[in-house]
Amino acid sequence: MKASVDCDIRESLDKVSSKMRRDYSESLREINLYVGQDNLLARLWAGDGITQMQLGDHLKCEPPTVTNMVKSLEQNGFIIRKRDEQDGRVMRIYLTDKGKEIEKPVDFKWKQQQEKLLNGFSPEERLVLRDLMKRMEKNLF
Repeated sequence: MKASVDCDIRESLDKVSSKMRRDYSESLREINLYVGQDNLLARLWAGDGITQMQLGDHLKCEPPTVTNMVKSLEQNGFIIRKRDEQDGRVMRIYLTDKGKEIEKPVDFKWKQQQEKLLNGFSPEERLVLRDLMKRMEKNLF
């Protein structure tokens, strides 16, 4: 019985994760973004002018992954890289006006995805689910 329930939970988490990521990816494509780039932009919306290394630490991504995201976002006009005024070896990343303007559409997509996921859950169920998910997350890290 226990093995069956554990397997059902794992399979259900896999299905939810996969479907959510696929739907969210399609949603972001409507505004010319890929999954992950929204998190990079969110860090910059909290305060730009940081280095790629700081972004990598925040996102918990390998440097080549961050480099590819930065290049893509720069090519699409969402960010720019500028040399640090005190240390010319350091490149800092800043939002462009286009990058600032996309914050509200991304936030809307986040909320839309979350509401779709939690539709029909009471506030109490949402609290329990959050606590259970936090415990699972803690188990993995």
